[in-house]
Amino acid sequence: MYKKILNSLIEQPLLTSIFVTDFGILLFHRPPFIFSFVMLGALMGMCMYFGQKLALFKL
Repeated sequence: MYKKILNSLIEQPLLTSIFVTDFGILLFHRPPFIFSFVMLGALMGMCMYFGQKLALFKL
């Protein structure tokens, strides 16, 4: 499972770097209120994209 996640993140280096940077900024800094909503929306969109791409729990 971890290997599949890491391979997916390595295949998309631009999205992975944006995801990690966005998460770090939201976690450790306090951006302005409106900008933080935009960043949170981008973070949620990337999470949904990676979730669809990985499909770890297919039935």
